[in-house]
Amino acid sequence: MAAPRHITVSETSRPMLPRHARLKFDETRKVWVILAPERVLAPDEIAVEVLQLCDGVRSVATMADALAAKYAAPRGAILTDVIAMLQDLADKGFLTEAREKTE
Repeated sequence: MAAPRHITVSETSRPMLPRHARLKFDETRKVWVILAPERVLAPDEIAVEVLQLCDGVRSVATMADALAAKYAAPRGAILTDVIAMLQDLADKGFLTEAREKTE
């Protein structure tokens, strides 16, 4: 089995859920969860909002811009919090980074 690819999250990162994980709304419990093999994580509302932006296309900087505009909050504070949250999820194997396509 291949070792997990650990990433360091920065402003230029384009994070996404790895193939083995998905963000899903659990109708029974009425909460969002990240489902991965033999693991379930129930992120809070703010984390869910950030995770919904993690599509492998948007950079962390773009996400911070959007969240700062939406919540009329200082971009620097949001960026710091988003990077910390995403790094924690990446360290736990719940996030990876989009790879450039090679032709």
